[in-house]
Amino acid sequence: MRRVIWAALVLALIWGGWWIWAAQAARQATEQWFADRRAEGWQADFGGLDVSGFPLRFDAVMTLPALVDPETGVAVTTSGVTFSAPAWWPGDVTVRLPQDPVTFASPEGRATLDMDQAVAHLRLKPGSALDLEAAQVTSGAWSLSAHMGDVLSAADLNVSVQQVAAGQASYTVALNAAGLQPGTVPRTALRVPTNWPLTFDKFALDMQVAFDRVWDRRAIEVARPQPRSLRIDLAEAAWGDLQLRAAADLTIDAQGTPEGTLSLQARNWREMLTLAEAAGVLPSAVRPQAESVLSALAQATGDPRSINVDLTLRKGLILLGFVPLGQAPQLVLR
Repeated sequence: MRRVIWAALVLALIWGGWWIWAAQAARQATEQWFADRRAEGWQADFGGLDVSGFPLRFDAVMTLPALVDPETGVAVTTSGVTFSAPAWWPGDVTVRLPQDPVTFASPEGRATLDMDQAVAHLRLKPGSALDLEAAQVTSGAWSLSAHMGDVLSAADLNVSVQQVAAGQASYTVALNAAGLQPGTVPRTALRVPTNWPLTFDKFALDMQVAFDRVWDRRAIEVARPQPRSLRIDLAEAAWGDLQLRAAADLTIDAQGTPEGTLSLQARNWREMLTLAEAAGVLPSAVRPQAESVLSALAQATGDPRSINVDLTLRKGLILLGFVPLGQAPQLVLR
């Protein structure tokens, strides 16, 4: 019995020593990371860092973090962030955002994000690079607003990211947001009628994205990985009388120009053209031609309100057969 007690005491001392060393190492690594960013020209500060959770967890509370990327001009500030991980592997991290707003600023303007009970669960690969293997983000009611007014809100948010295979730069992504509601800013820009429904009936996305490298700590320290292929298995949105389903298989070059096919199923497509024209996505000079072609396609399906069409993205253009509908968007992560 005495040997068992001594063994237990020795193990407890070893574990306690490990926990204290790891907690101190985490604090020093965090301070060094912020110092390295400042040396690169960032504004990178935080008010304080408190580590607790002995003996089975590391629970860190960081107050007043502030980051400004000098290359993009993007700034993020908040009152605090909580990190939690099991002591035996700190790579399984849970991140909790505060209940008060997170503020974003960029050369384009300033925005605030309010999220209720926002939690991110991250699974990181062991090693100094901290490759992202999986992430799950959940939140209750949330809203995004800018100085012009409300931008977007929803009753909840669920985002899942999963690495396709170890070491690969391909990820599956699933997103759902119940009660998605465009705010006054997009409704004004799109000239949405005042009697239009406030919320989407459905908003969901399932896709697989391959990047030029894996997502790891360099995504913050150096630059964001850039997409090189995109396969959308299903993108679905229903807003009032408008219903849209899409699928895509695209390759993306180093400049972010996509090429490939995009399949669309749309109901009440004329209203969609009106919204796209109001938003500046569809040039007014092109609309009559696009409407004529889409009308012919809709008549071929037997329902003049619906279309089922395959579009081609090539050389920076969106084409319906040989008819250009507009410029293809540049898919670049800043």
